[in-house]
Amino acid sequence: MVHSAVIIGSGFGGIGMAIRLREAGIHDVVILEKADGLGGTWRDNTYPGAACDVPSHLYSYSFERKTDWTRRFPPQAEILEYLRHCAGKYGVLDRIRFGTEVTEARFDEERALWRISTTSGVLESRVLVSGCGQLNRPVLPDIEGRDSFTGTSFHSARWDHGADLRGKRVAVVGTGASAVQFVPEVAKEAAELRLFQRSAPYVIDKPDKPYRAWQQALLGNVPGLYELNRARIYALLESRAIGFFKYPKLLSMVESRFRKTLEDGVDDPALRRALVPDYPLGCKRILISNDYYPALARPHVDLVTDPIERITPAGVRTAEREYGVDVIVYGTGFQTSDFLAPMKIVGRDGRELNEAWRDGAEAHLGITVSGFPNLFLLYGPYTNLGHNSIIYMLESQFRYIVGCVEVLRRHGLDWIDVRPDVQDAFTREMRERMRSTVWETGCDSWYMTADGKVVNNWPGFTFAYRRATRRPDPGHFRARAAAR
Repeated sequence: MVHSAVIIGSGFGGIGMAIRLREAGIHDVVILEKADGLGGTWRDNTYPGAACDVPSHLYSYSFERKTDWTRRFPPQAEILEYLRHCAGKYGVLDRIRFGTEVTEARFDEERALWRISTTSGVLESRVLVSGCGQLNRPVLPDIEGRDSFTGTSFHSARWDHGADLRGKRVAVVGTGASAVQFVPEVAKEAAELRLFQRSAPYVIDKPDKPYRAWQQALLGNVPGLYELNRARIYALLESRAIGFFKYPKLLSMVESRFRKTLEDGVDDPALRRALVPDYPLGCKRILISNDYYPALARPHVDLVTDPIERITPAGVRTAEREYGVDVIVYGTGFQTSDFLAPMKIVGRDGRELNEAWRDGAEAHLGITVSGFPNLFLLYGPYTNLGHNSIIYMLESQFRYIVGCVEVLRRHGLDWIDVRPDVQDAFTREMRERMRSTVWETGCDSWYMTADGKVVNNWPGFTFAYRRATRRPDPGHFRARAAAR
């Protein structure tokens, strides 16, 4: 049978997209999930201390209120449970095929459908939606001797919960968003902890606190209060945007918070100097934590800034010395700019997406790719944020994609394909606007491709993106009418 829509991935993007399609009357929706459970990044990242850095009342679907979040910044397990609740409540749980990894998707132009090859067989669908996200494939660093280590080693997104860190000598490689959360937890158990820092992050205080029962009751029972609170959080976060994409100097107040957080957490002047980044604030992701700097100040924790030369069977070697360790944890991030890799996606005229994107990923509004009809991306190029909730961006994309599907149905079309000139114009606009952003002020970040292009982030307000994706413009697409 030919399905109406197939979605790849069951994180916030895939689950929300399936819900919105079903609400629009598209009930024959299938979600393909390579893992054995839903949740995407919130299923994969179970490291100690895992939590969101966006307030809970905004890091949730607008159509499914949750008034009883336990904390202002939700922990991983609670977010995952929320996603499971949404999938069950809206009837998409039984539409997920677990343990089914997509290896290839090929557009059959004659039949106007996608043939999707998976580890469990082949499916056919009129519409294909990628909900893979940008943070789903862990990166292990290319360090000489990495495979020679005889102790326990793992990436933070594949945390080995069977590894007992109590009393062990632990090395952590990387100082990104995950490390800032799990390092304080590891420091509580390890006999020795050595954190290998290539680049210091900006870390500011985290205004976190538990919600009390009376606050939950008010949010759940006073008409309009939940919506007002959500709007307040949105406006507060959105106000920071102009500092990222137009006037970086406006981030000076955030830099003051960083200085105070560092001074309050670290007394040692030498350690404090080593923790001051050498790039403008905002160029890389700004991190939040109340316990990261105090953890680094503990006597059994050592910050190592000398570059790693190699991993040995017994530990980690720099130019200065070798550090013997029992466990290595890699907090080294994800492959972020390939989007649909390692899947092979083939569009019209046999064109491969990897070839189309050899100079960097491009998609009109981060959603549609010229030459790949009826293919839609969630959290695609130019849609990541540095200041607000990605769920807001996803919901904008849900509406746009549903609008495209309704155009197909209403006008009796086999397929629509965004025009190359429309996509090129959008890409030129993004690259021009990106030049004035803090992300292009000289640092090396996961926002960039290997040749230095920032292709992940949206250089504007999120409400401007919502306006741009309000409805698809028929003039932006080529189309083929269905045979009568």
